[in-house]
Amino acid sequence: MSSYIDIAVNLLGSALEPDIAQIVQAAADQGVSPLIVIGSDLTESAAAIQLCQQYPKQLYCTAGVHPHHASEWQADSKQLQTTLCQAPQVVAVGECGLDYNRDFSPRSAQRQAFIDQLELAVELKKPVLMHERDAHDDFLSIVKEYRPHLCGALLRCFTGTRAQMEAYIELDLHLGITGWVCDERRGQELAELVPFIPKERLLIETDSPYLLPRSMRPKPKSSKNKPEYLPYIAQYIANLRGENAAEFAKQCYQNSLAFFNLSQANG
Repeated sequence: MSSYIDIAVNLLGSALEPDIAQIVQAAADQGVSPLIVIGSDLTESAAAIQLCQQYPKQLYCTAGVHPHHASEWQADSKQLQTTLCQAPQVVAVGECGLDYNRDFSPRSAQRQAFIDQLELAVELKKPVLMHERDAHDDFLSIVKEYRPHLCGALLRCFTGTRAQMEAYIELDLHLGITGWVCDERRGQELAELVPFIPKERLLIETDSPYLLPRSMRPKPKSSKNKPEYLPYIAQYIANLRGENAAEFAKQCYQNSLAFFNLSQANG
């Protein structure tokens, strides 16, 4: 059986939270382990660290402030995040970035929180896990400035255009691909782009419980996406790329180990 790492799972503050033990086990039964739990604000990041302590080597997490929560970013936030990011369970700074689609926080606040977190990733020599939606130009100009000093930079849940993809690859970003690619209505452009992502830059994720792959048959009874479905997404992407599914899974697994600085023995 192939091994997989789900690089973005919303285990906390979502519909998955009541069933964490079962979800972690069901994923591991499909070879999906460890899971990377997303911290989207500092309170959730602290909770994610505690959760990971209960599931050593099965769960790791990120610690950061998502652009939706950027208005909560205060003078002492960076210091608090620095402390959180030093926990051994934290494998990346984030989720951070820009989201001009929802604008839950003012754009100026989003930019400031993003810049501060990129600076922190540079200081701590940790990779950064990023989010961008409808904010490509500002996102690109900010990341360009910090990219030479970052040890690793991942744009997760990539759903952009060819020009955006090429700009991100030129900046040496990793791109995370979700089951969005399985959506025949919204995912067409992404499906066409996926074969052009360099194999060593590609990571795979479910973004559970969101983005249940629409093409799954039989359709899961629940509309909740789960980490155990990652092998399906991997197979789908491998087909789009014309690659052997097991080889593709192995490449993504190795990419994930290297990006998050995890040892093989942790699987």
